[in-house]
Amino acid sequence: MDHAIITHHGGADGVTGSCHRLQIATDRALLVDCGLFQGEDTIEDDHLEQHHVDFPVADLLALIVTHVHIDHIGRLPYLLAAGYQGPILCSVPSARLLPLVIEDALKIGFTRDERMIQRFLAEVEQRLVPLDYRDWHTLVDDDRHRVRIRLQRAGHILGSAYVEVDVQDVASGAGERIVFSGDLGAPHAPLLTAPNPPHRADRLVLESTYGDRNHEGRHDRRKRLKAAIDRALENRGTVIIPAFSIGRTQELLYELEGLVHSGTPGTDSTDWPNLEIIVDSPLAARFTRVYRDLKPYWDAEAHKRLRAGRHPLDFDNLYTVDDHDEHLQTVDYLARTGRPAVVIAASGMAAGGRVVNYLKRMLGDERHCVLFVGYQAAGTPGRAIQQYGPGGGWVELDGERHTIRARVDTIRGYSAHADQAGLLRFVRRMRRPPHTIHLVHGEAHAQRALKARIEAWAAEAGRQLTVRIAESRTPPAEARSDRG
Repeated sequence: MDHAIITHHGGADGVTGSCHRLQIATDRALLVDCGLFQGEDTIEDDHLEQHHVDFPVADLLALIVTHVHIDHIGRLPYLLAAGYQGPILCSVPSARLLPLVIEDALKIGFTRDERMIQRFLAEVEQRLVPLDYRDWHTLVDDDRHRVRIRLQRAGHILGSAYVEVDVQDVASGAGERIVFSGDLGAPHAPLLTAPNPPHRADRLVLESTYGDRNHEGRHDRRKRLKAAIDRALENRGTVIIPAFSIGRTQELLYELEGLVHSGTPGTDSTDWPNLEIIVDSPLAARFTRVYRDLKPYWDAEAHKRLRAGRHPLDFDNLYTVDDHDEHLQTVDYLARTGRPAVVIAASGMAAGGRVVNYLKRMLGDERHCVLFVGYQAAGTPGRAIQQYGPGGGWVELDGERHTIRARVDTIRGYSAHADQAGLLRFVRRMRRPPHTIHLVHGEAHAQRALKARIEAWAAEAGRQLTVRIAESRTPPAEARSDRG
C-alpha cells in the first residue's frame, strides 16, 4: 500500500496549535488534535485568520483528541464551523473535561451569548466518543481499508493519551502502525501514571518541547518548591504562581498538600500548617472538582494518600476565589497587607486571565514573588517576566509597561512534559522502534538537540532510523474551499 501521508497544520515548528493530519486515501483522513496558536506561534497581523481551518474536512473519519489543553483543542469551534460532522474521539476523563475547556474558550474568544454557547456545547457532547485506554476502536473495516485506533496513557494531564493508529490495505494485506505521542508526561508526576511506550511503531510523531534538556528529580523539585516559597515569604508577601487551570493547578495542589501535611508550626520559616493556598480561577476550581470525581484514574501513590484519610485536592488550607468581585478584593487585600499566601491563578503563561491582575498590582513591589513552574512560550508575558525580571526589567501587560521589582523564580522540574531522557526512553523501550520519527511541538533548538540525540542512539544501536523535523503545511488555494 502507499504510505499514509502525515501533514501538520500547527504544532510542528512551534509549541502550540497542535494539529496533525493522516491522509489514508484521497477520500479518507484522520485529524489528531486541533489546537489554538499562542505566543510567538501566532501571526500578529492575521491572528483570527490563522485559526481558521484551511484544510478539507469532508474526508475526515474522526478527530482524535490527545488531551484537552487549549493548544490541542482550541480550534474545535473553527473545525465545526468549517463543516466537520464526524465524531470526536478521546479518553473517558477527557470527555468529562473537554466541554469545560471549550466553554471557557468560547467565552474568551467567541461570544458571551449563553444560549449560543449551550447550543455549541450540546453539539460537541453529542459528538464525543469516550474510549477506554488500551482497547482498540475500529473506525473503518470494509473492502478497502481496516483502520483502528488505540489510546494509551500519556501521563501529561488527567485523560491525556498517545494514539496508536493501525492502517491496513485490504487488497494487498499491507499495513503500518503510526503513533502520535501527543504531549508525553514526565515520570513520577503527581496523580498520574507514567507513560509506557507502545510495543511497536512504524512511524512516530513525537513531541519535542524539552528535547534539549533534562528535568531534576521529583524529590529535588519538591524541595525547591518549598525553598522557593520559604524564601519568598520571608519578605512577608504573596507568591504568585501562574498555572494552567487543568493539570498544573491540580499537580501543585497535590504537592502543596504534602508540604502542609508534613510541616511543623514554628520550626520552618513558613508556617506551613497555617499557610493559605488560594486558587483564584473558577475554571481551575471546576476542573479540580472533576479531578476528584475521576479518582479511579489517579495513580497508586494518590490512592495511598486517600486511604490514609488525606484529601490531596481538598484540604483545610485551600481557599477558592469564585466571582470577579471577590477576585478584585483578594488582589487588593494581598497587595496592601502583604499577608503571606500562595496564589495559583491562570493563565499559565500570564497571557490573560486573573493572574494578570495580580501581576499588575504586585510586580512593582519587592515583597512579592512570581514563581514559574511551567513552560513559558516565546512571545508570552510569562517568558518576558522570566527573562527580564531578574535584571529589573519590565513587561507589557494589557498595553502598559510594568517594572519588575518582585522576585522572579523558576522551578523547571515541574514541567508536565517529558524531558530529553524521557523522550528518548519512549523510543528506546519499544520492542520494535520506528523507522521514521517526525519531531513536532518544539522550538528549533530543542528539536535539533533531540534529533541529534536520537540519531546518536540509533547509530550506536545499529538501527536504521530517519529523524525529520516537521514543518507546518501551507495549504494550496483549492484546499481552502471547505473553510466556514
